[in-house]
Amino acid sequence: MSAATLTLPAARPAIMGILNVTPDSFSDGGEYLDPKAAVARAEAMIAEGADIIDVGPESTRPGADPVPAAEQIRRAVPVIHAIRERNERVVISIDTRLADVAREAIAAGATMVNDVSALQDDPDMAAVVASSGVTVVLMHRRGTPADMQNGGGPHYHDVVAEIEQFLRQRRDDAVRRGIDASRIILDPGIGFGKRTEHNLMILRHLDRFVALGHPLLVGASRKQFIGAVLGIEAPERREVGSLACAAVATLAGAAILRVHAVRTSFETVRVCAAIRHAGMGEVHHQRPAEKLENR
Repeated sequence: MSAATLTLPAARPAIMGILNVTPDSFSDGGEYLDPKAAVARAEAMIAEGADIIDVGPESTRPGADPVPAAEQIRRAVPVIHAIRERNERVVISIDTRLADVAREAIAAGATMVNDVSALQDDPDMAAVVASSGVTVVLMHRRGTPADMQNGGGPHYHDVVAEIEQFLRQRRDDAVRRGIDASRIILDPGIGFGKRTEHNLMILRHLDRFVALGHPLLVGASRKQFIGAVLGIEAPERREVGSLACAAVATLAGAAILRVHAVRTSFETVRVCAAIRHAGMGEVHHQRPAEKLENR
């Protein structure tokens, strides 16, 4: 895997390790705000099996306030630059909704933009992605981080069908705006403007999103709905439930899993992938590797 090309593993989902360089993220806020701590955490996740490091300079947890571009750049860019200096091959993702942040992160070595607004919050984001040729994640979200869970979350008539329609529309808009379809990843947005029952329905019907024809990213790690099911308040104690979600996503054909605990997630998906492909022969008989080319 090179810094210029993301090749998704043929036999299992890629592991995207979460690196929040924020003071207020819901699970690990403040732990990696110091750049040295952040880089050390990235190196540890790579050693544990992470294929992608997702650097997040803005918390998008329910109730979070927006972070200005200058502050996001201050938090993220030195970390991205340092990771890239130490490792030329790891894929680095910038988790941001702002074009200026994405532009600076790409210049520092990021090769993926993970936009929870699906290019809607900043009118310049699509042009940055298109001109740089990086991979982009388009995620479904209802509302904004500040209000998406007000009143317990929004209502849906058919949550799976509505997310399908949204992702098709955002994909088509991205292509119209010059983004190569082969560089688009879709994310149903677990926990972003959804109630517990909505998140469970998304996981039950992941095959519907896989069928849209783009690599599917699933990010369920430590989220509140797991705590609601298990009666666990502390996010760091939701790891077993997170691994259950990782197993479900692997068996459904997800291409990328965004996780906090890399080693246990990596081991979980390897076993689940072996079960999913049992009797199908060697790796070349399994799901072909999908290359997302970046200029």
